[in-house]
Amino acid sequence: MDLRAAARDVIESKGGIAKSADFVAAGIRAVDVVSLCNAGYLDRVRHGYYQMAEQNEATEEQMLATLIPQGIVCVESALFHYGYSDFAPRKWSVAVPRTISRTKLDVDALPLQTYFVQQDLYELGKTTGNFHGTTLPVYDKERTICDCFKYRSRLDTELFSKALNAYANDPQKNLNHLSIYAKKLRVYKKAIELMEVLLNG
Repeated sequence: MDLRAAARDVIESKGGIAKSADFVAAGIRAVDVVSLCNAGYLDRVRHGYYQMAEQNEATEEQMLATLIPQGIVCVESALFHYGYSDFAPRKWSVAVPRTISRTKLDVDALPLQTYFVQQDLYELGKTTGNFHGTTLPVYDKERTICDCFKYRSRLDTELFSKALNAYANDPQKNLNHLSIYAKKLRVYKKAIELMEVLLNG
């Protein structure tokens, strides 16, 4: 199999973006990857990550899944995903562990709003969602609402208000989960008081 076909196979098997290590594992030397870039056959997405040159640019969702696999879609981006906000965020709101290396978040191609979360709370409410055909980790509705209280100072007042009202009117809400998360995230008093007002009109 020629080098170009082998490189294409690696990239296709990885969903459109492959790492240097993926090529090495397939028997393609680093120097060959560089020469394929120089020949205009591959594009470098960022250091150590490549895609086919002729393919349309990888979507932001694909880049997020590949470049920041630890990231969990949260707050503003999660609100938009659940239909609790009609404002499409200009940046991806992503929760990452506090221990993550900052260099891993240095992704020029992807606008990020990063939330650093302590390890014991990082996976709380984690689920997955379909983002334009790409499966990404995302916090569930209840964790997202609790995060609105936790990061209240970072949120626009109108966004905060609309999100809470939308959640209160959501027939699929789970108030039991909301209560459990609110306690763990230390926003129980604020969250439950306001929810009671919204739910009881």
